[in-house]
Amino acid sequence: MNEGLTYRDAGVNLEAARAAKARISRLVRGTRTDAVSSDFGSFGGRFRPTPGRELVASADGVGTKLKIAFMADRHDTVGADLVNHCVNDILVEGARPLIFMDYVACGVLDPDTVTSVVSGLADACRANGCALLGGETAEMPDFYAPGEYDLAGFVVGEIVYPELSRRHLEPGDRLIGLASSGIHTNGYSFVRALFFDRLGLGAHDAFPGAEGSVSDVLLRPHRSYLPILERSLEAGRVRALAHITGGGIPGNVDRVIGSGLDAVVRTDRWPRPHEFGVIARESGADEAELFSTFNMGVGMVAIVREEEVGRVLDEIRGARCEAFVCGELVAGSGRVHLEGS
Repeated sequence: MNEGLTYRDAGVNLEAARAAKARISRLVRGTRTDAVSSDFGSFGGRFRPTPGRELVASADGVGTKLKIAFMADRHDTVGADLVNHCVNDILVEGARPLIFMDYVACGVLDPDTVTSVVSGLADACRANGCALLGGETAEMPDFYAPGEYDLAGFVVGEIVYPELSRRHLEPGDRLIGLASSGIHTNGYSFVRALFFDRLGLGAHDAFPGAEGSVSDVLLRPHRSYLPILERSLEAGRVRALAHITGGGIPGNVDRVIGSGLDAVVRTDRWPRPHEFGVIARESGADEAELFSTFNMGVGMVAIVREEEVGRVLDEIRGARCEAFVCGELVAGSGRVHLEGS
């Protein structure tokens, strides 16, 4: 029996992250102006520049998934990871993207690598209907190891689905899980500790029990849910969304349900993708650790009225994404309960 690996073992302290956020929230709130319409901790910051218009902005990175791109010498997917992650975050707030900007920093600038990264950014921007407006490429000798770089992105969109930010939810609303394309962009410190340190695999070795290499599986791009949910959103069938990123299902669904409701998530309602089965078996981690670290096969949760479930499922599946009813809202105090594991 393996000793169970935890995210903290891999170097990520979620408690410290929560404590830091709690401490900086007062500083951030101290800069608030009358035009700010969201609170600290939202998936994206909402801002009203003029009456009748509301913008949403968000920033993110790719995290240590970049380390796998370095190992595999494959740089054309991480740009799509970044754009799609940011687009999903502002979609939760009801926005479509308008512009995207990037920041690439390296020790020694390699034109081929930077071009490959930006090609991924540009392809994803086109797919999501936003302009790659510009960015910054910083060459900082001695700051990064040879062959390594960091990547961050910034998106601005406009609210076109205002019902998502209103979040008028009630007991009996159903949770629909939208399948992820893989691990997306969270949990990679855990993943690297498991596959490369504990199992001794290389980026080009076969992934256990699957076709393709370790890097093929681990570099699968983060999925954008904007085109997948477009029909349901245009029809006003979705009451709220939760993007399943750091913190997993428990740490993201609780951000949108409010203080008077609980979410009951039935984890046996969807097939667990192969890579998460391998992570569970080889790490020995318990279900609580896994579900607070990874998306576990669900990249977005849509909250809908019971009578809209059938149509929303049909529309999502018609956009070539698997979806499943995975729970419901009940009266409560803002907690997420995992059942069925």
